[in-house]
Amino acid sequence: MQLNAVALIAGSFSVACKTKFVAFNDPGFSYPGARLSPRQSEAKKTSLEWNISLTFGVDGMTEDQGYVSMALVESETHFSSDTDFEDIEGKNQKQGKGKTCKKGKKGPAEKGKSGNGGGKPGGPNRMNGHHQQNGVENMMLFEVVKMGKSAMQSVVDDWIESYKHDRDIALLDLINFFIQCSGCKGVVTAEMFRHMQNSEIIRKMTEEFDEDSGDYPLTMAGPQWKKFKSSFCEFIGVLVRQCQYSIIYDEYMMDTVISLLTGLSDSQVRAFRHTSTLAAMKLMTALVNVALNLSINMDNTQRQYEAERNKIIGKRANDRLELLLQKRKELQENQDEIENMMNAIFKGVFVHRYRDAIAEIRAICIEEIGIWMKMYSDAFLNDSYLKYVGWTMHDKQGEVRLKCLTALQGLYYNKELNSKLELFTSRFKDRIVSMTLDKEYDVAVQAIKLLTLVLQSSEEVLTAEDCENVYHLVYSAHRPVAVAAGEFLYKKLFSRRDAEDDGILKRRGRQSPNANLVKTLVFFFLESELHEHAAYLVDSMWDCATDLLKDWECMSSLLLEEPLNGEEPLTDRQESALIEIMLCTIRQAAECHPPVGRGTGKRVLTAKEKKTQLDDRTKITELFAVALPQLLAKYSVDAEKVTNLLQLPQYFDLEIYTTGRLEKHLDALLRQIRDIVEKHTDIDVLEACSKTYHALCNEEFTIFNRVDIARSQLIDELADKFNRLLEDFLQEGEEPDEDDAYQVLSTLKRITAFHNAHDLSRWDLFGCNYKLLKTGIENGDMPEQIVIHALQCTHYVILWQLAKVTESSSTKEDLLRLKKQMRVFCQICQHYLTNVNTAVKEQAFTILCDVLMIFSHQIMTGGRDMLEPLVYTPDSSLQSELLSFILDHVFIDQDDDNNSADGQQDDEASKIEALHKRRNLLAAFCKLIVYTVVEMNTAADIFKQYMKYYNDYGDIIKETMSKTRQIDKIQCAKTLILSLQQLFNEMIQENGYNFDRSSPTFSGIKELARRFALTFGLDQLKTREAIAMLHKDGIEFAFKEPNPQGESHPPLNLAFLDILSEFSSKLLRQDKRTVYVYLEKFMTFQMSLRREDVWLPLMSYRNSLLAGGDDDTMSVISGISSRGSTVRNKKTKPATGKRKVPEAEESSSSDGMWLNREQSMHTPVMLQTPQLASTIMREPKRLRPDENYMGVYPMQPEHHQAPLDYNRRGTSLMEDDEEPIVEDVMMSSEGRIEDLNEGMDFDTMDIDLPPSKNRRERTELKPDFFDPASIMDESICLVNGFVIATKFFSLENSDYFSPFYGCLTQQ
Repeated sequence: MQLNAVALIAGSFSVACKTKFVAFNDPGFSYPGARLSPRQSEAKKTSLEWNISLTFGVDGMTEDQGYVSMALVESETHFSSDTDFEDIEGKNQKQGKGKTCKKGKKGPAEKGKSGNGGGKPGGPNRMNGHHQQNGVENMMLFEVVKMGKSAMQSVVDDWIESYKHDRDIALLDLINFFIQCSGCKGVVTAEMFRHMQNSEIIRKMTEEFDEDSGDYPLTMAGPQWKKFKSSFCEFIGVLVRQCQYSIIYDEYMMDTVISLLTGLSDSQVRAFRHTSTLAAMKLMTALVNVALNLSINMDNTQRQYEAERNKIIGKRANDRLELLLQKRKELQENQDEIENMMNAIFKGVFVHRYRDAIAEIRAICIEEIGIWMKMYSDAFLNDSYLKYVGWTMHDKQGEVRLKCLTALQGLYYNKELNSKLELFTSRFKDRIVSMTLDKEYDVAVQAIKLLTLVLQSSEEVLTAEDCENVYHLVYSAHRPVAVAAGEFLYKKLFSRRDAEDDGILKRRGRQSPNANLVKTLVFFFLESELHEHAAYLVDSMWDCATDLLKDWECMSSLLLEEPLNGEEPLTDRQESALIEIMLCTIRQAAECHPPVGRGTGKRVLTAKEKKTQLDDRTKITELFAVALPQLLAKYSVDAEKVTNLLQLPQYFDLEIYTTGRLEKHLDALLRQIRDIVEKHTDIDVLEACSKTYHALCNEEFTIFNRVDIARSQLIDELADKFNRLLEDFLQEGEEPDEDDAYQVLSTLKRITAFHNAHDLSRWDLFGCNYKLLKTGIENGDMPEQIVIHALQCTHYVILWQLAKVTESSSTKEDLLRLKKQMRVFCQICQHYLTNVNTAVKEQAFTILCDVLMIFSHQIMTGGRDMLEPLVYTPDSSLQSELLSFILDHVFIDQDDDNNSADGQQDDEASKIEALHKRRNLLAAFCKLIVYTVVEMNTAADIFKQYMKYYNDYGDIIKETMSKTRQIDKIQCAKTLILSLQQLFNEMIQENGYNFDRSSPTFSGIKELARRFALTFGLDQLKTREAIAMLHKDGIEFAFKEPNPQGESHPPLNLAFLDILSEFSSKLLRQDKRTVYVYLEKFMTFQMSLRREDVWLPLMSYRNSLLAGGDDDTMSVISGISSRGSTVRNKKTKPATGKRKVPEAEESSSSDGMWLNREQSMHTPVMLQTPQLASTIMREPKRLRPDENYMGVYPMQPEHHQAPLDYNRRGTSLMEDDEEPIVEDVMMSSEGRIEDLNEGMDFDTMDIDLPPSKNRRERTELKPDFFDPASIMDESICLVNGFVIATKFFSLENSDYFSPFYGCLTQQ
């Protein structure tokens, strides 16, 4: 029994009373200040009479200070004359049926009634006492829900008992519970509850709301608050469930709660609006469940009535018929009341809040309406409610769009509801298809899953074009999107199986049911025309089509076996595609991670996944150890097929060759690889053979010796053949013919490919390659391909020698021999930098950059000081040649490097390939700059190209700037100003000294300077010394060349000060003064008086230094900020103990002008520029003009609201056809429903539950409220100052989902 029924006053007193009591469902539950005796805890749930003695202490008593003792007596309930109790049974009786009160307030006769009976003298004191006790009780209810530990049903049952005792006090507790759940510290008193309207109470609570914090329970962080939302929703659901048989029909509790939540949902305070909307929507969901139960009971009652009435008169029970009629009447009345309640919530809350300005509130509304339609489809699953979901799919926030899709998924999942969704599907199908390209990946995933459900419900709904829009997403870089698209693809093309396939389920190989599905997969892959992305296609379908993709026996049979009678054989192109897909499936099974770009990194496999991986590798090895030699023999002359097939042994479990007694198949495989090496000269094929030997030559397995012998024999033959051919090829006096050159080249290709993965040092290939390259330099007629591969092979020789001396204890002779070979090789590469052939020069440049990088001072890092003799620093001539190569071969126009003439498509492909090659060349040289292998000032020629080639190399140049600044800020600044000086000198050479400063060339240099200035960032302290040094070099350059005509004419480079002024904003205030003093050293008195145009650069530069720096008379070396310095400078701790340098001393020495190195602040390591990953282009799907069905809602003129700015965005996926989200929280509570009905009839429909299946007296569902007369052609709606032109169709094709009809009027 709730303690609120007892008045608590100061002091100590005891009360004795007897009343009827129903034992608690949860014996362990107790209120603060009361303890239940063990006797009561063990009592059965039955109606008992208790004698309750309560002993109270003073205010603020603890739980242990109050005790309740209960004794079972046999007497009738009565109240002593000196208590404030009265008989409440009459008060709680039902007053009669009626419409739900919109405001939920008591009538005039009820306002005087309270717990103490209106006019009793003790009333005021009692209410004041209750207010104190209510604070404890209300806190208790909120705390219980917040903790979520107690059984919610027990909490609700206790509140129901309190309500039965005194409904005003219980409702006051519930009201304060909702207020407190909103984060409001205010308390609604009994006096406020009795005498104030809801709007006044809400206004009062708004004033007491804590405005300092924007957090409230639904948005607070922490584990305690994460459970609060679920506990809060559970409380509301249990409350309605426990009250569904009596209390919700008393026309008081639900009226009050609905009225309160409606008013709060209209509040300007977000916390009130959010919390009350959630409560109202959950309340509506609970009522929908009650209505559904009522409908079921009515159907059952009607069926029983019909069965009883159909009996013969002798067996018919008239009393039972009357009882069934009475029961049906009561159920009908209850259902009418539930309809009224749901109408009040729907009209008062949903139709406003589903378009609230807060996305969370809109999401709540859409989520709940989806539950209503799924739970009670007979009443809610119709176009009148589906339209809200359809409109909201155009919401600007992905969270809301996501709720729309998940709500629809629940509906489409039930195939019995498909007939009711046909019209909605036809209207909003295009929108759902377009959402597969949503900018929010979560939304795109759910849109694809929804289309999959639509596909399963009816394949005719989606057109071929719709399906194709989803198909291409299997190649998306975002894995969840690709997996969802893969499932859609599988359901559409692979899940159907003919009846005749059921009889061949146990067949294997080419006759298995998967054979046709594998062919279908190949056809799809070829038709998608993305032949390099088979790995992404396989990964997309891996989860849903595992059995199909792992049927390697079927795939190999399709490749090896002859086609059956009447079966079309696979074409050459289809066989190549099948081999590529088979390779990708084997790789995915063996590695257990998605391809590059699809995953966030390798994850730890579970025990089950590891077991599956081992089983798959065993299956792959057992199958392809036998089949692979046969496949290689069949396709040995096809380079593309052989290249893919040769990758399979990398995923074998090599132990099975021994345990499975498959050595003969290993020998067959080695013979096939040897034959392929002899037949092919293609680099890809030869490298695949080399990698296969490398995978098989694993010393951990017993097959190592067998494979090593085969490999050594092959290399011996190749080396002997190469030496023999080379001796004949290089004979003096004889001109080599083409056959000899081809033989040398093919053998050299094979050796180079094997040297990439295998150490061939014992064959001493350096000497013969050096002889070949030396001859090429002397004669100049060596074929370019021979030179390219000879350079590459020699490079491998050097690297293998380095690995050898690094890993093992090498002698001094080994280091000296490697040093000599490396230096000789660098000289050869340097010679080939001037070769006439571009391919040779590019190869020599790339190898030179690699060798210089490897043998730089970095080689000694990690404790490898013994390698110091190998360090090689390029001389100035080599650095100059490398830089010249970059300027001549990288910074060129696209057309200059494009030699393709095979059509526009090939032309574009060749341009992209050429650009990629040039970017690699530039990156190789920039790496030398970053690691200080070459001088940093060589970067000036790179930096000056930043603007001109920004689209092609901007990211590389910017990253180089960033890295060089981390190494040495001052030297980097000097390099930047040097690049500007070079551009300035180039302009002078072209245009002379009398150039136009408004010319594009000079403006381009100024813009480049501005871009350089932006790269220094906002923290001026970190770049202080570098910026000062930059200005120093710039000033010296500007006054470096005096004018031959005398001092009355400006220096020749004076215009450079105009460029230098772009960096003035990066100077600190005190540094501006220092730079200005340094500038005055170069100026004469006459210069300061000049005002001609030619002196404008000097004047503008002086003004840029004087801006904000005139009041700063302190030297920069003093480190003391002036009073006019910035806030940032004020926060900087001033340097102490530094001597102030007088201006006279400053002007006499430039060394005293600049910051000492010790004073400069170190620049922290700058973050690396994030890398960009290529993804599927996600362009918004533009809807057709006749699909622009989103509108706005008209506001009534009498409200005098300001025009609303809908903030329509530009070209984004969600911006074209969305309904504007209008926050109508400014609408007053008074007359809101009436205003709504006046202008928004389409939103304020009455909820009319469907009639019982066998009930004749119920009317049909109300007709649709769409008015055909309101549909007009080329109508124009003026809404709050916005003129919106809309296009409507004839009645037959009218878009009756459009919300525009609400703002149209009949002309």
